[in-house]
Amino acid sequence: MRHRITALPVWMTAIGVLGLAACKEEAPPSPQPPLVKAAQVLVRDVPVTIEAIGETRGNTEIEIRARVEGFIESVDFEEGSFVRKGQLLYTIDPRPFEASLARAKATLAQAEAELQRARQDVSLYEPLVAKNAISRQQYDTAVAIELAQASAVEAARAAVESAELDLSYTRVLAPDDGLIGKTEVYAGTLVGRGQSTLLTHISKVDPINIRFTLPERSYLIAARRNEERKVAAGADLPIELLLADGSVHPYPGRFVFVDRSVDPRTGTIMLEASFSNPAGIVRPGQYGRVRAAYDVKRDAVLVPQRAVLEMQGTYRVAVLKDDSTVEMRPVQPGERTGSLWVIDSGLSAGERVVVEGVQKLRPGVAVQAEVVSIQDGGPAPQPTPASDEATSSRTTTEG
Repeated sequence: MRHRITALPVWMTAIGVLGLAACKEEAPPSPQPPLVKAAQVLVRDVPVTIEAIGETRGNTEIEIRARVEGFIESVDFEEGSFVRKGQLLYTIDPRPFEASLARAKATLAQAEAELQRARQDVSLYEPLVAKNAISRQQYDTAVAIELAQASAVEAARAAVESAELDLSYTRVLAPDDGLIGKTEVYAGTLVGRGQSTLLTHISKVDPINIRFTLPERSYLIAARRNEERKVAAGADLPIELLLADGSVHPYPGRFVFVDRSVDPRTGTIMLEASFSNPAGIVRPGQYGRVRAAYDVKRDAVLVPQRAVLEMQGTYRVAVLKDDSTVEMRPVQPGERTGSLWVIDSGLSAGERVVVEGVQKLRPGVAVQAEVVSIQDGGPAPQPTPASDEATSSRTTTEG
């Protein structure tokens, strides 16, 4: 009996070969867990502060204006320098005022001469009227003329004083010590016509002041704590001034002014604080941040600000669990201190959070974590009795 062998189609043979080749390939490796950095939350006492942004100004701001009309002859100071009280700043052409003073003095001399002649007439007529040698009316007229001439002398004397005063205004002097600004006028400029022309400004910058506004609620908290501190320690709350470059002004400040009313449109009130500024580093017109610590939050939980994710008004952190998986946990942040954020609720001491790489994580994913530490830059300022040294709070994130 013969067996008939039937050849397989070519396409079936090709499929079989490919299937055998696929079986020999290895399965793709599973993806590696993402690399992240995690740190144990920081626990320490944190000052509860009130902060506001304000603009610096001199403790005294003086406008230097022309008090008489005339042409500027010279500008006698260096712009941006410190000037002393009584220092010459500007010279206005004095010649018109010297001429006015000369006329006033001549008028005074004439009035004094007329008064002298009137007095002589009264002295001459007085014994004659007693003897009825002249009429009483003639004598009374001489007395009235004497009184009129005396008044004329007083008026002429006042005119001389006024002319001398105007002449003195041609030398514009610094009314007080301070830092002078740029000049608004130069030699040849006509000033004082119709108004007192602004010439320049002088600012007293030691101490330097800063004005800022606070919401009504924050003001009430600060005012009550400040009164409590005055009773307990005899001093105001210590105030810090943070400058535009992030540095802390080395001298503590104190409140010097609170406005009489709250602005009903904004619900804020204006305050002013004063800071020693012996080197004159801080100038008027700078922006700074005022910070006053009025309480202490004990054993607060802190994390770096970049470890907190914000989405539509909710805040979350990635908590690293013991099995190296991630839990996205909602938290309630509080005050910020340096680069750290106080977490009021949602985290406990001893827990670890992802501080780098949190953006690429999903809940429940396993991660490969490098454990780092949150570096605390030093103790935060405490609301303790005021001292001569400024207090500061500086914190940094993990190294």
